[in-house]
Amino acid sequence: MNEEKELYAAYDIRCWYTASQEVLHEGGARGDTLIKAAAAVVIRNPFVGKFVADLSSLTKPSALLGVALGKRAAAQLGGRPVLSYGKGGIAGINGEQEHVVACVTTIFGDALRQAVGGGEAWISSASKTAVAGTQIDIPLAHKDELYIRAHYDAMTIAVPDSPRPDEIMICVAVATGGRVHERVGGKSINDLSKK
Repeated sequence: MNEEKELYAAYDIRCWYTASQEVLHEGGARGDTLIKAAAAVVIRNPFVGKFVADLSSLTKPSALLGVALGKRAAAQLGGRPVLSYGKGGIAGINGEQEHVVACVTTIFGDALRQAVGGGEAWISSASKTAVAGTQIDIPLAHKDELYIRAHYDAMTIAVPDSPRPDEIMICVAVATGGRVHERVGGKSINDLSKK
């Protein structure tokens, strides 16, 4: 069975969503363009309306979600390498925040890293329960070192009709670099080469 068939067998997927942003400047001189991109998938929540202790049916196949979302997000960067990443999601109001978290654990994160070309840093995350169309700020941080201050950022997305009360929206974001015109110091990419 190929990855796509496995993915659709593991999750009842209603839709996919992608978004991108190109930042040319933040008021200063135009420099390198920062591209941020996000990908989201909306799945049926099998645990809606009831408390279930074992959420492993969401967690175990989540590597498939990590790969699919990572590839969709990275593809929007036009061949540029992924230098920052983040993950998250929203549970519909008849679900729980924990249902999102079950989908984006280490199993998901390790697959996401591989799908976007590798990474060594912990992946920043945000999750919540909300109504359809609610915005989420997906946190971004450098893919190899969490404490590179220039790469502390976020990408905001909203899927207009998602998540419905019985759904979960899982999302990732990637970026080609740090904030445009970053200048507040701290650990830098140059510090990575000194390791």
